[in-house]
Amino acid sequence: MPSSLEIFANLFYLVSVVLAARNSVHTWAVGLVGCVLFGWLFFGVQLYADVTLQIFFIATSLLGWWSWVRGRQGEALPISRASMAGLGLALLLAVVVAGAYGALLHYFTDAYAPFIDSLVLTFSVLAQLLLMRRKLETWYGWLLVNTLAVPLFASRELYLTAFIYLLFWCNAWYGLYRWRRELNAQAA
Repeated sequence: MPSSLEIFANLFYLVSVVLAARNSVHTWAVGLVGCVLFGWLFFGVQLYADVTLQIFFIATSLLGWWSWVRGRQGEALPISRASMAGLGLALLLAVVVAGAYGALLHYFTDAYAPFIDSLVLTFSVLAQLLLMRRKLETWYGWLLVNTLAVPLFASRELYLTAFIYLLFWCNAWYGLYRWRRELNAQAA
């Protein structure tokens, strides 16, 4: 049976990611509450890379909120594409950092699945940075993150969280579809 903490953390995150797919600025405020709740939950089940991720999400949610509202020169930031060269470099860096952080967790903590957890961390960081800048490629990042996170959370008996992340995976497909449509409409 999921705890109240797990239920509420998932509820806030679920609303937040649906709002993100709908390109709503309210995603950031709702997501902040979910970050705090998930940080507490993940600490309790020894997913320390995910605790670190929640701290990062709190900071970037505040920055993302500001960026979406104010953008450049005080105007709302439009959806755009990331450069392939920059994205390739960021992916390489994410894998290297995941390996290093996973090794630290493996050797110095009692972390569960430190390398997979670290991949969830680093790819989430990358996807979040892309989301903050309203880059279409954020949704590919979230598809990868959710593909890794579902079995990780299920293995810690966080079945509700695993199920919600499966819904997040579906939402990432929806977000990709919707943002691609909005990007094409902007170009027309």
